Formats: sequence, C-alpha cells, structure tokens
Amino acid sequence: MTRACLLLGLTISAAALALAPATPLAQQAKKSTVKAGKGEKVCRVKLQYTGEVRTWVCRKEEPCCVWHEINYVKCGSTITGCL
Repeated sequence: MTRACLLLGLTISAAALALAPATPLAQQAKKSTVKAGKGEKVCRVKLQYTGEVRTWVCRKEEPCCVWHEINYVKCGSTITGCL
C-alpha cells in the first residue's frame, strides 16, 4: 500500500507541475522596456476591460489610438486621426 500511495502522490505532483501556468516566463517577457527614438513618443494605456497595460511607439505627430471595446491599440494618422 505504501508504494501505491507514493506512486499516486508522484502522479498528482507531476500533473500539478504540468498544469501550472508559466508566469515567470510571461512576466519576464512583459518587463521589456519600450523606448522612443528621435521623433517618436511612447504611448501607454491600461485597457478598461482586461486591465492589461499596453505600450507602443508612435511618431510624435501621430495620435495614440485605443479601442477599449476590442482591446486594440495603434498609431493614428495625422490626417484622419484615429479613424
């Protein structure tokens, strides 16, 4: 019976490790810093529905465009704005 319990415990532990999310890797990927070059600006927004912070780079004359409903961000146009 001890071997059966040991085997069951090892199986459960292996399953828990396999199903555990890889948050340390995901957090390392998100920590990369976005920097603007000459003539650029950094756009940053916290999305309303997910709470995710998005950061991207646009030219200084372009508006930072955000559509919270579809979780979408982009650089706008100097002529049409965010259309």
